[in-house]
Amino acid sequence: MRRVVAALAAAVVLAGCTPTADAPAPSDEPAPAASTRTETTPPDPPDPGPTPVLGECHALTFRQALAVVGRTAPVPCRRTHTAQTYFVGTLDLTTKSGFTRRVDSQAAQRQMRTACTRRLPRHLGRTPRELRLSMVRAVWFTPSPARAEAGADWFRCDVVAVAGPRQLLDLPRRTKGWAAPAMCATSAPGTPAFDRVACSRRHSWRAVATVDIPGRRLPAADAIAERMDPVCRDVAAGSADDPLDFSWSQESPTREQWEAGQRYGICWVPA
Repeated sequence: MRRVVAALAAAVVLAGCTPTADAPAPSDEPAPAASTRTETTPPDPPDPGPTPVLGECHALTFRQALAVVGRTAPVPCRRTHTAQTYFVGTLDLTTKSGFTRRVDSQAAQRQMRTACTRRLPRHLGRTPRELRLSMVRAVWFTPSPARAEAGADWFRCDVVAVAGPRQLLDLPRRTKGWAAPAMCATSAPGTPAFDRVACSRRHSWRAVATVDIPGRRLPAADAIAERMDPVCRDVAAGSADDPLDFSWSQESPTREQWEAGQRYGICWVPA
């Protein structure tokens, strides 16, 4: 643009020094409009949002605890809350080929599930086998796809405790080393009235042991029962007032539970 303006100025000066007789006749054609250039301000980069903070608390509903993608606003831990963040990690979203995975991909879900479930026993000071008989669960969250595209790569592990069907327990202000509520039930496993509840609520059965079930595929029901019966019977006899008069029930994992990683059955006795 500067070169064009300078050339036009030089042409005007030269025209003024040239004799009038040699000047070209004025043209009836309109002069071309001067070119203009509008400078635009680049848009602000997308906002990746805040990163979760270790120890922050959340007032989650049961439904929100199942929503893996998204971020809920924290609340002060002195207020009523149902979840607390015990670990914040970084997602590995880059494949070996250099592509970027989505935050809701199966690979990202596996990474979060592995990290969160491994760290929960350490956070509570309990063994993984002990936590099987509790109502405490690990849940995890990622940023939304839009936040992830803007650069957010965190994932958040929260501890929650199930009170009963579709209901969470209120948590203490500090959950590290917390004595997790035990698992009980409203009726015997397999009956229509069976619901898991925290043992602090009305119940008639309690979970007393778990039995590992080997294999990559869910075995047949008869094979699971054959493996669980001796363990459940011995535990029931040991906890009964009369070792010759006792009862027990066993609960095999459903296919959905098996695919979600529960590779064990649960032994129950009357409360």
